[in-house]
Amino acid sequence: MISRVTDAVLDEVREWQSRALDRMYPIVIFDALRVKIRDADSRMVKNKAVYEALGVSRDGLREVLGLWVADNEGAKFWLSVMNELKNRGVQDVLIAVVDGLKGFPEAITAAFPDAAVQTCIVHLVRHSLNFCAWKDRKCVAVDLRRIYGAATADAAAVELDAFEEKWAEKYASIAPAWRRAWQEVIPFFAFDPAIRKIIYTTNAIESLNRVIRKSIKTRGSFPTEDAATKLIYLAIRNFEKGGRNVREWYAARNQFAIMFDERFNA
Repeated sequence: MISRVTDAVLDEVREWQSRALDRMYPIVIFDALRVKIRDADSRMVKNKAVYEALGVSRDGLREVLGLWVADNEGAKFWLSVMNELKNRGVQDVLIAVVDGLKGFPEAITAAFPDAAVQTCIVHLVRHSLNFCAWKDRKCVAVDLRRIYGAATADAAAVELDAFEEKWAEKYASIAPAWRRAWQEVIPFFAFDPAIRKIIYTTNAIESLNRVIRKSIKTRGSFPTEDAATKLIYLAIRNFEKGGRNVREWYAARNQFAIMFDERFNA
């Protein structure tokens, strides 16, 4: 009986993973979490990555577009994900928010050449604070906020220079990390605060990950990828039942309609 029930869920997962998607998404946030899964070949438990794509529709509805399990990330893997989204009907992504994943920006622009690729500011700040002693974290966070809170990209560059001058001797790794990601940071500054808030906070993906982690925390490991996928899918269903509307979407939608014109309104 248990096998019949779980197989029914797996059929539902496959149907969900192959369903048709919208033609255009103003925002798609990509993220990953680590899950312990027993490898089918070696029978060893591996810490595999489960990647999620959370889209925001034209009407401000959150929708998990899909999830993928992979041993290793890279441009080839991410291009296959982008092509899958295209094959399911997505023709355009206005802003893709990523977490500095290797090969990701190139894969996105190969599939969606007009997409603006934006590094997740929250993840970049957290990465920066990992280098800091506890007593300095608050001060460093305040100085980092001056960078991503700047009015323009040029003003942000000035703030980054000031940050490096102040902290380079003590925390030499932080400013170079921001400079390496700078081409994926600066799209952020072209947007109105209404859009910046949605991109920066990534509350939706954080909420999704909390729901997933809660559902898997009691499992030491999963026997197969299918077993992990089924449980994560059920967690996603619960997440979407909790409310799909993005807060204060009306102001952001007006900004998108003006900034992206035909791409947003087609």
